[in-house]
Formats: sequence, structure tokens, C-alpha cells
Amino acid sequence: MFKGHPKGLIAAAIANMGERFGFYTMMAILVLFLQAKFGLDEENTGVIYSVFYALIYILSLVGGVIADKTRNYKGTIQAGLIVMALGYVIMAIPTPTPAPNKALLLTLTLFALLVIAFGNGLFKGNLQALVGQMYDNLGDDSKRDAGFSLFYMFINVGAIFAPLTAVGVRNWWLSSHGFEYKAELPSFCHSQLEGTISTESLASFQQMADSVSGHAVTDLTAFANEYLNIFTTGFHYAFAVAILAMGISFIVYLMNKKHFPNPKGANKVEKGEMTTEEVEMGVAEVKRRMYALFAVFGIVIFFWFSFHQNGLTLTYFAKDYTLLKIGSMNISAELFQSMNPFFVVFLTPVVIGIFGWLKNRGKEISTPKKIAIGMGIAASGYLLMSLGSLGLPLFESINPKSGGTPLLDSEKVTPLLLLGTYFILTVAELFISPLGLSFVSKVAPPKYQGIMQGAWLGATAVGNQLLFIGAILYTSIPLSVTWGVFVVVCSISMFTMFFMVKWLERVAK
Repeated sequence: MFKGHPKGLIAAAIANMGERFGFYTMMAILVLFLQAKFGLDEENTGVIYSVFYALIYILSLVGGVIADKTRNYKGTIQAGLIVMALGYVIMAIPTPTPAPNKALLLTLTLFALLVIAFGNGLFKGNLQALVGQMYDNLGDDSKRDAGFSLFYMFINVGAIFAPLTAVGVRNWWLSSHGFEYKAELPSFCHSQLEGTISTESLASFQQMADSVSGHAVTDLTAFANEYLNIFTTGFHYAFAVAILAMGISFIVYLMNKKHFPNPKGANKVEKGEMTTEEVEMGVAEVKRRMYALFAVFGIVIFFWFSFHQNGLTLTYFAKDYTLLKIGSMNISAELFQSMNPFFVVFLTPVVIGIFGWLKNRGKEISTPKKIAIGMGIAASGYLLMSLGSLGLPLFESINPKSGGTPLLDSEKVTPLLLLGTYFILTVAELFISPLGLSFVSKVAPPKYQGIMQGAWLGATAVGNQLLFIGAILYTSIPLSVTWGVFVVVCSISMFTMFFMVKWLERVAK
């Protein structure tokens, strides 16, 4: 599988696994943590979520600028690992729930998220630039797409275990205090404490409280305080596991640091020289490449706007509308977040094999065309969600905080709907994300390698900043229409990308 690829590829991927572990820990539990910890509604949680994920990527542009200006890519990456670990330390410190000073603790949480996002910005894009340089040095550009797909696959190994670990730690902490997990309970608890719970919901709350406690609960207010505190403390300890993963990545990176290259031109610029390619590349060629890159960036904004709903509205859907049982086994809403990285790891060899088979038969698909196809696949994933959501009630009618009554298990949809959607969206991701990284590393002018990898992530940031729109739609209109919005967005992006394919293929030659 790795024959003909640079030796540093595996080390770079392993070094990135800690970042993926932390990222998917956040993706799996962030919205549910914020709601359980602070009693936030779906829309406010969605705003925090979208701003955080926007910063995760927009600060990668800042990290690229820092690395390009200082020409110290390796040092910038190392600093990023340290800063991210500090952010997780702040998140891991247990604080009481319900919060005695909600504003102060929410501000502390937001500060921790900012620290994590800044560390990620220093780390992520610059490591990708180093991987691109490995293939520049290799002198065999035919391996580049497959190399970035392998890099993408291996870093997602950590992402598989992050949600499983987070849920395991949280549920272990609950069980050690005599409680069981129930996805809807934090919302009921906050409704009880705020005095907004309806008579119909109160009966359901009583039944759930008795069930998870194993005995009849006589004081629902005391139960709500205790359950929320234990529930969220388990999440704090889950963030602590991410610190360990960051430490492992830091050690791997330090052990291999001297073997990693610097992006093209870094060493020469330190000596006041220019590389041959930089001398030969005129202003017109630089502009042509930059126009092509920004055209692709504009398209992928809408993919990430749709795809990263997996940590927001699709997580809400798992909690509110999905039967959290497979056979006789109970599952947690957060576990669906393991599906995407699981499918990435096991589908990447299949996708690479298909691309290789087509290439050997003279039918190779260009990188821009693969991205266009990926947008169409993403549209089909949300079409499945739209069809599967037909007939489901509005969120307002099942939300305890607005006096609604949650669905009975018999009224919820099969978890296979979400599993199928995650499968399709992952196939789309494999056509877009690793190949987009490959396209950027190939087309970006040498002296802008870091900043263009950062700009790719900046486009992702813009898409993530729009995520809150999904939360607004989720709470306001029928679910089938909500998912239909993403079908339309991805379809328009697909047709636009196909319109530009010939031009992008010429630029990439």
C-alpha cells in the first residue's frame, strides 16, 4: 500500500492522529456537552458550534501566514500541538453543574475552545504543506492523490476511537454513581430546574428518572441537579483523554521532526536565494494558479456547510428522532460520530483501488472532476435523509423546554437511516477532502504553500460558520425540507464544478 510513497508519510499521519482524536472528541460531544452543561437551546448551541469550527479552520490561514513569514514550519507545527493540549486541559477541569456562575464558566469554556482552535491553526495546514513537499521531493506526481488519501485514512484511525472513548468515559462515570445513560434526560433536567416542563413531559421525566436510577425518585429537582453534575463531569474527563492523545502525537512528531522536509523554497529564502521554480514562475502564472485555487475554495465552502452538519443537526437528529437501539443493545447518540472516520479508514483502500483501476485502463478521473462527483454524492446522502424524515413531527412539538413531549421509541426512526447517510457522506468526503489537499499542494505557487493550505482550511471555516443555519432550519421547518436545503446546495455546487473542470484541469497540468 505504501510502496513508492515517501518514508515520512506514516510518521506525519501518526503525528496528526492526536489532533484528529481531539477534533472528533469535540465533534462527538460538544453540542451535547454545551446543552447539558449550560442548558443552551439548539440555536445558541449551533452558533457556538459553528463559530468554533469556523475558527478551527480560519486560524489555519493565520498559521499558514506565520509559517510562511517565519519559514519555520516545523516549529510552528510543534507550537500548535502544545497550544491545543493546553486548551484540552482547560476543558478537562471539572466544574459544578448546574453552574453557580453560568456566565463565568461559559466564558471559560469559550476561551478553551479558542485556545484549541488557535493551536489547530498553527498545526493543521502546515503539516499538510509538509506532506505536499514530500511528493515534490519524490519527483513522482502520480502518487500524490493516493498519498493524500492514505494520509487522510491513517489520521482518521484516531477519529474512530475518540467518540467511543468519550462515550465510554461518560457512561462509566454515570454507572459508578448508580445512573444509566439516557439521551433526553439533560433536557428534561434543565426544564425541571427552569420550571418550564409541561404536565405531559413531567410524567415522562419521572419515568426516565426512575429507570436510570434503578429506584423510585421522590425529588425530581434534586435528581436533576445530581444527574446533570455527574453527566457533565464524565464529559470533562473525556476531554482529559484527548490530552493523552496529544502527548503521544507530540512525542511522535519530535522523534521524526528532523526527517520532515520544509515546504519548497524555505531553506533557500533563509539564504536570500530563490528556487529555480520560483524564478521561472512569473506573475501571470501565479495569478492563474491562485484564481483556480480560489474557485475550488468557493465550491468546497458549500460541501463543508453540508458535511459538518454531522456534529450539529445530525447529532440533534440522533438524540431526538432516532431509536438508540440496535437489536437489544442500547447505543449513545454520540457513537454515530465514529461512523464517519470508521468508513474513511475502510473505504479509502476501496476508493484508491477504483481510481487506480481506472488509471490503468486509461480512464483516469482528474482531481477537479473527482471533487465535482463528490458534491453529487453528498447531495444523494441528504436526499436519503430527506426521504427518511418524511412524516416526522416538528422539533417544537417534541422539545420539553418548549412544552413538547419527546417521541416514544416506537415513533422514532431506525438508526440505519443515519448509518446509511454517514456512509454516503463519507464516500463524498473521500472524493473531496484528501483530493482537495492534493490539488492545493500541486497547484499552489511554491512560496505560498503554507498560506494556500491555510486558505483551503479557511474555505472550510466559511462553510463551518454557516452551520448555525442548519440549527435554525432544524428547529423551525419540517425535517425533510431542512435536509432538502443541503440537497440543493450540494447539487448547485456539483454543476458549477463540472462547468469549471476543463479550466481547472489545464491549470493543474
